[in-house]
Amino acid sequence: MTDPKPKLRPLPAFIFMTRWLQLPLYLGLILAQCVYVFHFWVELKDLIGAAMGNETALQHIFQAVAVPNSGSMPTKLNETTIMLVVLGLIDVVMISNLLVMVIIGGYETFVSRMNLESHPDQPEWLSHVNASVLKTKLAMAIIGISSIHLLKTFINAASYEPKVLIAQTVIHIAFLLSAMAIAYTDRLTTLTHQDSKSH
Repeated sequence: MTDPKPKLRPLPAFIFMTRWLQLPLYLGLILAQCVYVFHFWVELKDLIGAAMGNETALQHIFQAVAVPNSGSMPTKLNETTIMLVVLGLIDVVMISNLLVMVIIGGYETFVSRMNLESHPDQPEWLSHVNASVLKTKLAMAIIGISSIHLLKTFINAASYEPKVLIAQTVIHIAFLLSAMAIAYTDRLTTLTHQDSKSH
């Protein structure tokens, strides 16, 4: 007969219990996710309305894709305008994916197990999630979001000053280098951990 697990002393038990203080933060992110879903459907509704000739929806689309302080605004729904709106929708989806990773991965890693092992819809990455894996996946998601913003800027390159284009490109490269550094550090940590276990 195995001995029952020893109970934590009061102070360590209290400190460990404080992890539940993060719960309102994750609930708040779920509300932020709801806002993004609403924003997505508003943008999609305007795009469909503009394609069908609704003048109000068309003006909303033009305001959404116009470059701030450029003084120029599209006058008709063309391929470039549609592409910019669709890129905006993809941007919302990618940020929403980022929120899902933070909410589910963060809760599983730092608060409590969800016991999703037998669930058919368990995310593939959740089976081996830890703080390092989560950081790497978040970095990759941020690079994807940055790529969308950079592409939107390049499509409207004529409306931006060269220093803005250079600054956004440098920031994107910084994100890439940061993700590579995180992945390399994670690899070194994993190899070191495996070597220590083998000895």
